Amino acid sequence: MNKIGIIMNGVTGRMGTNQHLIRSIKAIRDEGGILLKDGSTLIPDPILIGRNENKLKRLADEHNIPRYSTDLDAALEDSYNQIYFDSTLTELRAGGVRKAIAAGKAIYCEKPTSVSTVEAMALYNEATEAGLKNGVVQDKLWLPGLMKLQYLINTGFFGKIHSVKGDFGYWVFDGKDQPAQRPSWNYRKEDGGGMMIDMFCHWRYVIDNLFGEIESLSSTGAIHIPERVDEQGRTYKTTADDAAYATFKLKNGTICQFNSSWCTRVRRDDLLTIQVDGSRGSAVAGLRDCVVQHDAETPKPVWNPDIDSPVDFQKGWTKMPTRDSYENAFKVQWEMFLRHVVEDEPFKWSLKEGAKGVQLAELGIQSWEERRWVDVPSLA
Repeated sequence: MNKIGIIMNGVTGRMGTNQHLIRSIKAIRDEGGILLKDGSTLIPDPILIGRNENKLKRLADEHNIPRYSTDLDAALEDSYNQIYFDSTLTELRAGGVRKAIAAGKAIYCEKPTSVSTVEAMALYNEATEAGLKNGVVQDKLWLPGLMKLQYLINTGFFGKIHSVKGDFGYWVFDGKDQPAQRPSWNYRKEDGGGMMIDMFCHWRYVIDNLFGEIESLSSTGAIHIPERVDEQGRTYKTTADDAAYATFKLKNGTICQFNSSWCTRVRRDDLLTIQVDGSRGSAVAGLRDCVVQHDAETPKPVWNPDIDSPVDFQKGWTKMPTRDSYENAFKVQWEMFLRHVVEDEPFKWSLKEGAKGVQLAELGIQSWEERRWVDVPSLA
């Protein structure tokens, strides 16, 4: 049995606790670790890092994690800890990552890796030049719904894909009548918040990995809810975009449209739905399920607004069977990164891929501010 020390910085936050600690690292530990090629077992051994010792102790006790500390520098000095993971606030991320690079740790972190493309690429270059393995969380690639989409693409179900429509979001309460279900910093630009910097990082890797390389984009953002109430009951001004509407033109001719909003009430199958239309068939994927409609099963509607539609458009779709078992998407990528560090298995989702997401967000903001299409250049 081998143990690998993992510094988990910022793990007391919502995503750090739920997805990375409980559903990933703790889940791997509870299953007895990862079986390696040589027949041995790898056990992740996290040390929880944060600013509030009481929070850390409660979290560690609740999940049977023996190590926690408020001293990041001491954790980095310990050679037992081979990996640095960062899920702190975006504005703080570069500082922690740079400390970990100086300490010679492998780097794995949440997205966005920065609020600036220049800094995001600098982090990638510094880690690479130091010979350190590095990666960024790109979890949606392992959601069951998107994996079903990938299967359809790989098997040629769509024919030629000509358009993709993504609809993401839900109503986040403003905190006045009931507490908001997202942290207040998400709605303050000065704290690294904003819909584009958050979700365009996701749309970049989803589009790149499933549909093709982005050539150009046109987007607009909005602040639909100008005032919110924070965790302490204080009213604050919304300074970051809480919705974004974008069109991405791919180099292969496919058009992708993604609407992202924290100010919309859901009347669709899931919090995220992606419809893919092709010459031979279409599909709509949510987080877990996917429905399809082949050319042979496509109805032939006739426009007539004077009568009730004779076609039930919901019934003409077939739900794809769930033939495989799907693990938590964050856990899947964690296992891949751990194998990358320990066994040198390929891992293409480096900090450069994270920088591509930041680039798309910055270009989206530029398009919004300048009210025009902008090109998406390759990152050198």
